[in-house]
Order: sequence, then C-alpha cells, then structure tokens
Amino acid sequence: MDKDSNKTTFIFSSVMVVVIAILLSVTAISLAPYQERNSNIEKMKNILNSVSITPKDSQIETTFKQYITQQIVLNNKGEALSGSTAAFDVDLKKEMDKIKSGKSDERLYPLFICTKNNEKFYIIPIRGKGLWGPIWGYIALESDKNTVYGVSFGHKSETPGLGAEIETVSFQEQFKGKKIRNDSGEFISVSVIKGGAGVTNHHGVDAISGATITSIGVSDMIRNTLQNYILYFDKEQEVANNN
Repeated sequence: MDKDSNKTTFIFSSVMVVVIAILLSVTAISLAPYQERNSNIEKMKNILNSVSITPKDSQIETTFKQYITQQIVLNNKGEALSGSTAAFDVDLKKEMDKIKSGKSDERLYPLFICTKNNEKFYIIPIRGKGLWGPIWGYIALESDKNTVYGVSFGHKSETPGLGAEIETVSFQEQFKGKKIRNDSGEFISVSVIKGGAGVTNHHGVDAISGATITSIGVSDMIRNTLQNYILYFDKEQEVANNN
C-alpha cells in the first residue's frame, strides 16, 4: 500500500477518529458516576447553605442526612405524593418544561424540611431566567411558613459584577427576615426592587445596580415558585390549628 496516497491518509484518519471516539466514550462512561456524585454534593451544599449550615466538603453528605429530616414531593394541588420519586431527584428544569408542553397539571414540586435547633425550616428549590441564561437557588422559610430564613442563589452565565452578584453574601443577606405574606395572610412574595427597598419594606430587597433584568428574574423566580406551595402550607396550618 502506498503510504503517501490519499486512500492511505483517509483510512488512517478514519481509524484514528473511531479510536478517539471510543476512548472518549469509555472515559465519559467511567467518569459519569463521579460527575453525578459531585453534582449531588453541590446540590446538598446549596440546600444546606440556605439555612446557614456550611459543613466541610468531606462532611456534606453526613450533614445533609443529619439536618434534612424529611423530603416531600407535591402535586399542583398542594398534595403530598407517596411514591418512589424523592424530592432530591426532581429535576426542576424538566418540571418547568412541562409548562411549555401543556402539562402544567403534571408538575412536581419538591420540598425539603430541615430540623435545626429543634425548629423546622421549609426549603423550596427555585428556578427561573436571568439575562443570559437560567438562574436557580433555594429559599428557606421559618416554621411560620412566612418568614424567610435564608436563600442561596446560583446562575449559569450572568454578567460578572452585575447579574452575577446574586451569588454574593451581601445580596442574599437582604432576604433574611422578609415576609412572603401581608398582615392579612395573603401571599405577596418577596421582590427585588429597583431604587432601594428600604429596611421598612417587609416584602422587598434592593435590586442590583445595572442588572435590572436579572433582578426582575429573581423576583419572578421566587414569586412563580412559592405560589405553588401556598396551598400545601395552608393545609398544613389548618391541620395544626385543628389539633
């Protein structure tokens, strides 16, 4: 065979492409379990961060099991479902896609209950849209199911120094103590307000300067998600009052 011919070059290139593709596939398959575990660890860490629990990386799984004492999956009627699906395994992106496909009534809503210092906290996963891509996080409510205890936000591609500021402690600290209901018990949510919310505003935090769209995205993300849990919280409160 002529080593300098086009045919030889083509055959050699084809073989190399196949070999490299096989090697990449084998590598991806072998690394998949480690990638999934790392993703789960990061998710546990963010859930715990929303209730101000920050364990060392080596202790995240143990700490998560210690403090997250219950996981609940709700349907769109605010009813707790019994079944094999765990709250931790619910993919919010896939659940939100059900809206686009006209299957909103099939959506699942995960809820994590944390027990810390003999008090219950309700941790709700949230997901929305920022300026350049998805934003997400967790919002923790105190046992009154009204007062925000803490939040944890993340993003994919918001602008550094602007929308990316949603990940900073200074922005997230503003949410502590805010209320999602008014004095009449009506759901209001918490909004990110341009121009300053002021310390007397129990339902608003200061927006990020120069990041109007991301700030609106955070407001919408919180409101659109929390309203789906109000039915469950109201039912829980009714049961507690009757007891």
